[in-house]
Amino acid sequence: MAGPDETSSTTAAPVAPAHRYSPKMANEIEARWQERWRREGTFEAPNPSGALASPVEAAPRPKTYVLDMFPYPSGAGLHVGHPLGYIATDVFGRFKRMTGHNVLHAFGFDAFGLPAEQYAVQTGQHPRVTTQRNIAAIRTQLRRLGLAHDERRSVSTTDPTFYRWTQWIFLQFFNSWYDDENDRARPVDELIDLLASGERAMPTGVTDVPDGIPWAALDELSRRRVVDSQRLAYVANAPVNWCPALGTVLADEEVTLDGRSERGSFPVFKRDLRQWMLRITAFAPRLLSDLEALDWPEPIKAQQRHWIGRSEGAHIRFRTSTCDVDIFSTRPDTLFGATFLALSPSHPAVDELTPRAWPRDAPSAWTQTGTTPADAVEPYRVAARRANKRSRGGAAPESRPGVWTGAYATNPATGQLIPVFVADYVLTTYGTGAVMGVPGQDERDWRFAEQMSLPIVRTVQPPAGWQGDAYPGDGVTINSASTEISLEGLTVPAARTQIVEWLERTGHGSAAVTYRLRDWLFSRQRYWGEPFPIVYDEHDLPIALPEAILPVELPEVDDFTPRTFEPDDVDAVPESPLARNEAWSTVELDLGDGRRSYRRETNTMPQWAGSCWYELRYLDPSNRERLVDPEVERYWMGSQARGHPGGVDLYVGGAEHAVLHLLYARFWHKVLFDLGHVSSSEPFFRLFNQGMIQGHAYRDSRGVYVPADEVIGDGLGGHTWHGQAVDRAYGKMGKSLKNMVTPDEICDRYGADTFRVYEMSMGPLDVSRPWETRAVVGSQRFLQRLWRNVVDEDTGELRVVDDAADEETRRLLHRTIGAVRQDLHSLKANTAIARLAELNNHLSHHGTTPREAAEALVLMVAPLAPHLAEELWTRLGHESSLAHEPFPEADPTVLQVESVTAVVQVGGKLRDRLQVPAAVTADELTALALASARVQRALAGRAVRTAVVRPPKLVNIVPQLGGDKEVSA
Repeated sequence: MAGPDETSSTTAAPVAPAHRYSPKMANEIEARWQERWRREGTFEAPNPSGALASPVEAAPRPKTYVLDMFPYPSGAGLHVGHPLGYIATDVFGRFKRMTGHNVLHAFGFDAFGLPAEQYAVQTGQHPRVTTQRNIAAIRTQLRRLGLAHDERRSVSTTDPTFYRWTQWIFLQFFNSWYDDENDRARPVDELIDLLASGERAMPTGVTDVPDGIPWAALDELSRRRVVDSQRLAYVANAPVNWCPALGTVLADEEVTLDGRSERGSFPVFKRDLRQWMLRITAFAPRLLSDLEALDWPEPIKAQQRHWIGRSEGAHIRFRTSTCDVDIFSTRPDTLFGATFLALSPSHPAVDELTPRAWPRDAPSAWTQTGTTPADAVEPYRVAARRANKRSRGGAAPESRPGVWTGAYATNPATGQLIPVFVADYVLTTYGTGAVMGVPGQDERDWRFAEQMSLPIVRTVQPPAGWQGDAYPGDGVTINSASTEISLEGLTVPAARTQIVEWLERTGHGSAAVTYRLRDWLFSRQRYWGEPFPIVYDEHDLPIALPEAILPVELPEVDDFTPRTFEPDDVDAVPESPLARNEAWSTVELDLGDGRRSYRRETNTMPQWAGSCWYELRYLDPSNRERLVDPEVERYWMGSQARGHPGGVDLYVGGAEHAVLHLLYARFWHKVLFDLGHVSSSEPFFRLFNQGMIQGHAYRDSRGVYVPADEVIGDGLGGHTWHGQAVDRAYGKMGKSLKNMVTPDEICDRYGADTFRVYEMSMGPLDVSRPWETRAVVGSQRFLQRLWRNVVDEDTGELRVVDDAADEETRRLLHRTIGAVRQDLHSLKANTAIARLAELNNHLSHHGTTPREAAEALVLMVAPLAPHLAEELWTRLGHESSLAHEPFPEADPTVLQVESVTAVVQVGGKLRDRLQVPAAVTADELTALALASARVQRALAGRAVRTAVVRPPKLVNIVPQLGGDKEVSA
């Protein structure tokens, strides 16, 4: 079917030559070579040891580990945008293989998750069935593209042999704690020894365990609670993101800025629930500092830095009549201007602070919301809980920004009592969940103070002419003195230093560094995910299952539906599908104290779990005894030099994974590194983000998208769908915009090699670009011309001769070799193709092609169009695959720079002639001319007004009388 910008013709096409490189021939060649590669194991990468070992092959060669981001097996299959990164990594891997590297390139599927489960709910078909069908379909699509994957290493997160190790890693978290003194994760057995010996102080604030009791005096149940509170994987009643419409909780990273679920765009609410958490916050400093050693795009590093959110400031303690309230502030220098405290509605101190009755001197404006403080506070907290992020965490709302608790706190700097409010613009997840209100220096606090009739005290002098309200900038400190300390006249940095020293000296606070990052909420109320290897005893405390009985497999169920609710039903109680399966959720086990009944954890892990470590399983996929053989891990991912973090050599994927996947994977890898399971401290050393392929999308007069393949172009820029005019725009290719073009369509029409070359030639890999089906023919013509340069289209005979290439051809050939090697190494396939096309065109003007040029050209094209290259290589007389043939190297003697004679003028008069490189730049030619003694004599000390440069053959220096020498080319 013709596309919207193509027209069909009724004129009979001329009969094609019998041996033309046609789509039919391309598909036959491609199928034949793909089968041969599979049969011969051409792309199987040997390990140094283990089941996939071939030490003789692995040892002498340098290694390269190339990785694509783990894809989800969508039921819609691939569109032409998906393979962009896959082809790019394949080109790079094939090139490195031809430069002598042992290349590991594998491909698998991140197959757990919500889409498959939702489809199962709609159809009644088990998600495993649809997932396996989707995987099989996508594998067929990928194989057709000729991707050089080691298929022995392919994995799927839904395979029990894979998620056995996901569960095993979870147990490493559960059985570990973070030693902040030594800055690393350690086994909990070591923590128990330290607590028992008194070498480590007992943790405080443990539920149901009084503070101050030594380890030896605790009973077994209390000891378990103490240890559980320190684990890297722990259960907690924590504020979570509850999405009633999805029936599950979400991680912060899965909630949009306007407080809706990333999937489905449903409202998300904050509420306290008992959930599994992973202690990623303990690793925040390392996750931040270790970014510096990674070869990643700076925008991705910046996003991770922002999400981790390091802030320097101070913890300040405000005393009240019932308890202390600790706040964190990045501006402790403004403490003298704090005229109120604001607590998050879910702050644990709210209940304790709230008195039974209003104080006698309470301002009437603050007490009108309830007859008692509790009457005012509780409805406000309930309303705040029902509000999602869209109405929280920004500027204070215009009406009812908060309610007074009826309590006062003492400002430690001024000694004055200041009111304590509950305000829903304060988030539990920020700092301590409490802030000091400094309206003079913060716009949000200024608005709150105005609405609540609170005093405003400036602590930094605004610049002259300041017309605004709050002034958040630097300046001289004012209104900041007491009998104990004075900050008057100091700069903000100096005032910050002095106030922190005073806080620490007087016990009112301390210097602190906090992070925006919060512990990872790791429970999902779903069926289609990894089960937790955890059971609960009669005390409702978690117990790890023995590694020997892993994996804990998902049970077969008829109902995959999580209990979902109305989108705004914030009080609904989550219920996992597994909780309804009593035969599975209750289990009898002997865990060392006789056979007893236990309750399984019925939540499942989030979709991110498997993608946090899959790069390790590719290394050693058949190992049943270990996550990965240490020697194999060191070989593929170990540090390559002092200070090098190790990791995958090249990781390619979309920039949309900057926070979620990449941050989580780094966290998991660091835990495994600390515990000695891997030698590399980072999972991915080099990261490259490919751009997006966009497609034309068409909307009718209703604004509804119509199928792009049914749109007809009128040749004048207009478009119609079934006779109706439609508007055209670019959009992300996919089902929603009805503009999908599949690689299968293009391969049928042109062949996979043409598709590969077109995708790689569309522009720089990291830039998004529009898909144009009609432009694919240009890549087809490039390959057809290459074929004609080697094979006669009419006879099928070789057009290659053993005669030496002429000087011009040889020089162009080696210049192309040098440039293409550098381009492919730098992931610049588009410019490599342009250089190859130039050489290809040059050769087409000759009656025959010199073998030295033909073979080198075929080898250079091989990473880009491997099937055609293999076929031509065979026709050139070679029996073996070219996959491991050495990539051509440029002859430096041929590349010696040609020189030309440049005429040098001063004021239009000939003054000198210089021998210069043919590729000399304007700046270089100007500098050479000004360095000439003859030019200097002609200038006679005069300054240069300008230089007219026509490299490489002419430069005219235009002098001026007097002044300093200046050159503007």
